[in-house]
Amino acid sequence: MTSDPKPSPDASGLHDLDSPYTLGLAESAKGMSGKMDHRAGHRERMRAQVLSAGARSLADYQILEMLLFAASPRGDTKPLAKALLARFGSLSRVLKAEAEELRKIDGAGDAVIATLKIAETLGEKLLRAEIEKRNVIGSWQALLEYCQGTMGERQVEHFRILFLNNKNHLIADEVQQTGTVNHTAVYPREVVKRALELGATSIILVHNHPSGDTTPSKADIDMTLEIVKAAAALNIRVHDHVIVGNTDCLSFKSRGLI
Repeated sequence: MTSDPKPSPDASGLHDLDSPYTLGLAESAKGMSGKMDHRAGHRERMRAQVLSAGARSLADYQILEMLLFAASPRGDTKPLAKALLARFGSLSRVLKAEAEELRKIDGAGDAVIATLKIAETLGEKLLRAEIEKRNVIGSWQALLEYCQGTMGERQVEHFRILFLNNKNHLIADEVQQTGTVNHTAVYPREVVKRALELGATSIILVHNHPSGDTTPSKADIDMTLEIVKAAAALNIRVHDHVIVGNTDCLSFKSRGLI
């Protein structure tokens, strides 16, 4: 006796499973493609805005968002840009934030930190160009803007020295020490030693107050007078000591402290 062939249950089961699974992949791919198209379109619209209305037409988070395109060629950088501004309070503070502080923000890895530090350095170089190859003392306002731009709004103290030649031209600009939120250890002998190594005939001392208050402390005044004394013994002049706050600078010389 012969019987009609029965359909294979395995094949039937596989056939039943095949359609919805394939449909799921298609829907997923379609959704992913849509997201990528949306991001690409968003970036193109931002670029078009810059080209038509200028970069100044962008909000701070948009400037940061576009800057982060370099660190994330395909990702959505708007959430990270907004998170960075929420944490640090301003675009300037984001660029000046220490690497270890930036790493605390979700999504801020090596590529993001490197991109931000490059942007910070570019800004510093643009400001420095205004005081290079000219008499720094005669370009005092430009010097103060440089100090403010490079040291204002930092979260820890930095002690910087500008080394000048006999024409008061800048020959070196170095951060000698980095400290805490309210203290930086400075050694007068090391300051003078470095000036001699560079052949500087005069120097300008600069440090910031993360609190934003430019009022010099007793320690600031005492340290400055020690450096002035040590430098004078070797015919090196200290033109000034500038304290940088969040929005302004204080000159020891203008206050009669030197």
